[in-house]
Formats: sequence, structure tokens, C-alpha cells
Amino acid sequence: MTGDAERRISRPVTPLSTKAIELGAPLRFPLKSDVASAVVRAALEEDGAFNDITTVATVHSTARARARLVARQAGVIAGVPLALEAFRILDPTIAIRIDIGDGTAVAAGTQVLYISGHARGMLAAERVALNFMQHLSGIASMTARFVDAVKGTRVQILDTRKTTPGWRRLEKYAVRAGGGKNHRSDLSAAVLIKDNHLAALGGDIAAAVSRARGLAPADTRIEVECDRLDQVAAAIDAGTDIVLLDNMSIEQLHAAVALVDRRAITEASGGVRLDTVRAIAETGVDWISVGAITHSAGALNLALDFE
Repeated sequence: MTGDAERRISRPVTPLSTKAIELGAPLRFPLKSDVASAVVRAALEEDGAFNDITTVATVHSTARARARLVARQAGVIAGVPLALEAFRILDPTIAIRIDIGDGTAVAAGTQVLYISGHARGMLAAERVALNFMQHLSGIASMTARFVDAVKGTRVQILDTRKTTPGWRRLEKYAVRAGGGKNHRSDLSAAVLIKDNHLAALGGDIAAAVSRARGLAPADTRIEVECDRLDQVAAAIDAGTDIVLLDNMSIEQLHAAVALVDRRAITEASGGVRLDTVRAIAETGVDWISVGAITHSAGALNLALDFE
């Protein structure tokens, strides 16, 4: 950041307690209506939905139809507003009944939407509507499995910045739909001093924290990534607010939590899986961040069944 090194950053940076880690954020769809419409329209254009030659060639322009959008497997629903927009762009007069909203857990066979309108519009919008919902519902469903795995502990499941380029707001919304919480939304949202930042400073954690305190806005909390116990001790001595315990063993996590002794928030991260997350939670950490809930979630099986 040439030119910024010796002066306080004047651009507002939201502190970790609000935007950076949205632990109390309600489930609100993240896109304004005009932005959502533009996103969906671009997806429809990409799919050639305004020139669906198969549908035009086989279905009469006056034909009407009814259909049910159904969950073929159990999971958590997310992305309903985008599906609605896809159908409405292709048929502004379409009638849609929402039976299941975002953030709702469903069993296999559950009806999510019931739609009635022009058959051509429904057919042309089908794949885009399903693509949005299957992807976001997959993220919500995987998040819910991690959240369920740590029930009874005080741990919060957080996401990371490992998101699909251009999809971050939607994917982080899906995490919230699944019961998870959002870590920092982008690089401008918080100070997170990672291993490569430390490498650029010769590994000097105290210097890194001091510079962050001096340059970032006064209300910004500081987080330091540590993969060794001596780094944890150094981060605490430097006055960091959050200690990121990176790729530590269960034994190391126990030791790190004891070392921190509630003087900072502890966050475990790195290679967290469903079969390991419970043991990690039981070490006493406050947060567990899981990149897999966004970068490795499979699509939830949803289908549009015409009557």
C-alpha cells in the first residue's frame, strides 16, 4: 500500500464485531431488487433463455402450465428470491406460491414453490432458477450439517473468503441461511495478519500488531494467524483481539486455548471436516471457520415437475 505506510488509514473499515464477523446478522437477502434482477437477467442471457429454440419449436405460445419445484433430497433451502426473479422475467404475469422460504430445513419430497403461467416462460427459466437454488441450497445444507455437528458447544461456525468470484454476497447469505455466521466480507473489512504478512516483517508479531493498531481505525479489532504455540503467546503479549489457530492438532488447540485463557477470541481453522469439527469444538475454541462450506458444497437436488 504505497503512500499509506506512514499515515493512518482514513477510509472507513467496519470493526470485526459488526460487518467483518456478522455474528448477529439476521437473514436478509443481500441484493437490492434491481441488482438481483440484473444478476438473474445476465444468467438468463448466458443460457439463451430469450431465444429458447427448443421450447419455441415445440410449445405453442398460448400454452399454459403448472409446476411444482420440489426438493429431491433433505437439506436447507436458499435462493428462492433468485428463482422467483428468473420466472418473473420470462413471464411477468406468472403466479407463484412460496411454500418454503430461505433458511428452512426440508425433507426429501417437500414442495418449495408452486407456479402457474405460460409454459414457454417456465421452461426457459427452469434451468437458471434451479442453478441458483441448487448451488445456494447446497451451501446452506452443508453449513447446517457443520452447525448441527457442534450443537451443545458454544462454538460458532464461520465461513471464509473462499467463495466463487462474483458470488460472495450470495454464498455468504447461503451460509447464514444454514445457521452459520459470516467472517469478514472482504479485505477492507478487518485486519487479519496472516503468515505471509508476518513473513514480510521477518515474523515479528509484535511489530505487525503495533503497525495495525497505528494505521487502522481505532475501533478495528486485530486478528493474528498462528500455527505454533510460541506465536500464540507472542500474539497475546502484543494485545491481539483474536487468535487464529491455523491447522493445529487437537492437542495443540487444547494448549492454545489454555494459553489464551479468555484474553482473546480463539478461532480454529484449516482442513476442518465434518468428522473432525466436533472434536475441535470441544477444545474450547470460540469460532471454527470452514472454507469447505462455500468452496466444496455440492448442489442440493431440486427439480421442477410439471403437472
